[in-house]
Amino acid sequence: MGRSVRQSDPVDDARAPLRDAVATLRDALPAWAADTARNVEVVLPAPAELTPAQHLGTVLVAAVALRAPALHPLRDAARAELPRAAAEAALAAASAMAGNAVIFRARHFLHGSYDDLRAGLRSSATIAPGWGRLDVELWCCAAAAVLGCQACLEEHEAGARAAGATRQQVHEALRVAAVVAAAATALDADA
Repeated sequence: MGRSVRQSDPVDDARAPLRDAVATLRDALPAWAADTARNVEVVLPAPAELTPAQHLGTVLVAAVALRAPALHPLRDAARAELPRAAAEAALAAASAMAGNAVIFRARHFLHGSYDDLRAGLRSSATIAPGWGRLDVELWCCAAAAVLGCQACLEEHEAGARAAGATRQQVHEALRVAAVVAAAATALDADA
């Protein structure tokens, strides 16, 4: 299936603000984080398997979910380059996933003791998004991975695949999230 570019995806490839933010992030990393710096340089600019909106939304969701001030320039660049509807869908997904990850991860830790009770949290942003379903599911996969929620990751990986995502697209979204997380950790450790 490969890379699918939707006609409604107006993001262009001239991502100068993101390129600048990536370069600034890479240059801010301490010398001992050379592998992370290389991953930032290679993975964050533009993964081949993701459309520009999928890529930018994944960067945005990961940066928001990590809540690291050092990532604010990266977050802001990704948000500025996304169409407003996509940015709002990504932010709504990140917010919903933050709450869902807490309750579903806790229920998992408690070995199903509360599985008979409804979570009772609204998360319409992940069910009826204001942007393409495939993109939102990829963003939810990235958020679930960053937030460490196995149940959320399994649910949204299945949703992404059902919406037409390839294994490579899911994997690439996870790689982007991993690199954003590694950069946040290195910058926080050296702060």
